[in-house]
Amino acid sequence: MTDFLKLPDGYGRPVEQPRSEGFDPARRLRALTGVDENLLAWVWYERSKYTALGGVVLGTSVIAAFSMWNFANEAIGGTSVLALLPAVIWMLFVLNLDRWLIAPQPNAKRRVTPLLTRLVVAVLLGTVIAEPLVLRVFQTAVEERIRGERQGDVDRLRSELLRCNPDPSQSAGDRPHGCGSYLLSFGATPDGQSAELSALRKDAAALQQRVDQDTRRLESLDADVRDECRQLIRDASSGLLERTSECQRLRAKAADYRATHHTAANERRLAGMNDRIGQDSGRLTRSRDAFEAARDKEIARRVAQERAKQRGIGVLERMDALERLTRDNTTLFTGVWLVRLLFVLIDVLPVLVKFLGHESSYDRLLSSRSNSAVKVHDAAVRAAERQCLADLEIAREECEQYVRRRKAEFDAARREHVAEMNIRVSQAVNALEDELRRPSSV
Repeated sequence: MTDFLKLPDGYGRPVEQPRSEGFDPARRLRALTGVDENLLAWVWYERSKYTALGGVVLGTSVIAAFSMWNFANEAIGGTSVLALLPAVIWMLFVLNLDRWLIAPQPNAKRRVTPLLTRLVVAVLLGTVIAEPLVLRVFQTAVEERIRGERQGDVDRLRSELLRCNPDPSQSAGDRPHGCGSYLLSFGATPDGQSAELSALRKDAAALQQRVDQDTRRLESLDADVRDECRQLIRDASSGLLERTSECQRLRAKAADYRATHHTAANERRLAGMNDRIGQDSGRLTRSRDAFEAARDKEIARRVAQERAKQRGIGVLERMDALERLTRDNTTLFTGVWLVRLLFVLIDVLPVLVKFLGHESSYDRLLSSRSNSAVKVHDAAVRAAERQCLADLEIAREECEQYVRRRKAEFDAARREHVAEMNIRVSQAVNALEDELRRPSSV
C-alpha cells in the first residue's frame, strides 16, 4: 500500500511503478482502455472495472475481425487465407478506435459535444460491423432465395430465347414482340425450303384434284363403253356379229377425253411432283433438325454465360436478397432487426459503459492531475517568460555598458593623442627658438 501512495518526485511527473515479472493479462487489458497505471494506483479498487472494460474492447474488436472475415470471404466468393489480412487490419483499427473513444478524458462532464460525437461514431461503426454478421446468421435463407431467383432468371432466359427464335418453317406471322436482346443469328434457316415445299404441295394438290376428276370421268366413260360394247348386233349384209355404233361412239369419246385432258401426262407429272415433295420433305426435315440443334447450342451458350455471371454471391446481392426476404416476411423482418440491433449494441457497449456511467474516482484524479498540470505549466511558462525577460534585460545592460566603455576608451585614446601631438609641437618650437638664439658664426 505504501508503494501505491508514494508521492511523485517532481510535480506532474509520476513515478514508474514496478511491473510484475512475466506476462500480466489484466495489465494488458487495462492498457486497451487508455488508463495510466501510475495514476490508477491511487485508486486501486477500480482496477477490476477497467480490466473488465478492456475485455469488452477486446471482445468488440474480435467481433469486428470476424465480421470483416465474413465480408472478405463473401466478396472473394469463398473461404480464403487472404481474408485474414483485412480481418487483422480491421481488428486493429476498431481496437484503437474504441480505445480512443473510451480513453479517460479530464473534465469529461463539461464536454458534451465530444461525448455525442463519440457516440455517433460508435453507432455508425457498430452498424458497419453488424451487417456482415447479420448476413452470416441468415446465410441459409439468403442463399436459398438467391439460388431460387437465379434459377428463375435462367429459366426465363431459356423460355424467352425459345419464344423469340421459333422454327421459321413452322411459325407464321411476324416475330414475337419484346425480343430485342433475345434474337439469335444463324447461318441458314429452313424458311425458304419450307415456302418452296408449301408451294409445291399446293400445286400437287391442285393437280391431284384435276387428275382425280379426270380419272373419275374416264372411269365413268370406260364403264359406259364396257356396258355398251358387251352388246353385239348381227350385220344384215354379212350376217356377222358386230359392235354397236354407240359402242364405237363411246370409245371415240373416251379416247378423245384422254387426248384433250392429257391424263397420262398429268399422272406422270403428279408422280414427279410427289417424288420431289418426298425429297424436299427429307431435306426440310434435316434442315429443321440442323436449325434446332444450332438453336439449342446457342441457347445453351447464352444460358452458360448467364450461369457464369452467377458464380459468386456478392455482398450487395446478399443484402438485396435479405431486404426482399424481410419485406415479404414480418417475422423474419423482426428477427433481422433484433439481431442487427444486438450487434450494434455490442459494438457501442464500450462507449456506453464508459460515458453513460457516473464519474469515477480515477476520472476525478485525472481531472485534478490535468488541472494541476495546466496550472504548473502556466506557472512554468510565466517563470520562463520572466527568466527570459531578465536575461534579455541583463544582456541589454551589458551591451550598453560595453558601448559606454568603448566610447570612454576611444575618448582617452583621443586625448592621449592630442597631448602627444602638443608635446611634439612644443618640443619643435623650443628647438627652433634655441636655434634662433644661437649666435651665428662669422
